[in-house]
Amino acid sequence: MTGVGRTPEQINREIRALWPPGAVEPTCRKAYQRLLVEWAAAMRAEQEQQQLAA
Repeated sequence: MTGVGRTPEQINREIRALWPPGAVEPTCRKAYQRLLVEWAAAMRAEQEQQQLAA
């Protein structure tokens, strides 16, 4: 867990569910963008935790 609520893996699964073969549907674009921001924050938090543990 990254401290931001969910792991990058959990968020990535939700992103992939919005991305059927092809492109993100226009109706899902805002949710997709929100998830990308959340995923990036989770990745940063996870990397920071790894650096602190090293």
